[in-house]
Amino acid sequence: MSSDELNRAFAALADPTRRAILSRLASGEATVTELAEPFEMTQPSISKHLKVLELAGLISRGRAAQTRPCRLETSRLKDIAQWVNAYRALWEQSFDRLETFLQSTQPLPKKGKKNALK
Repeated sequence: MSSDELNRAFAALADPTRRAILSRLASGEATVTELAEPFEMTQPSISKHLKVLELAGLISRGRAAQTRPCRLETSRLKDIAQWVNAYRALWEQSFDRLETFLQSTQPLPKKGKKNALK
């Protein structure tokens, strides 16, 4: 994935409406009208969101008679996941170092007097 493609994908994913559209498309194809139903916005506004998703390669639109069903492009999501996973080892190492540091700063348990009542 090129830097520009990655930038477009993350910019598209930054919007909650577009993420909701992707969630809906995860269950199957949908028309623009179907995708617009849960939102309080006009169909042209939804179409603008779809255009951003399409330019980012996250969805594609087909032709079926009078409709243009949208579908999720899982290969692009896979590319994004691979990019993020490349940093997973780095994050895990950082957390491991933090855990080691926190454990080293914990005070040792005090050795107290044994129960005096015995």
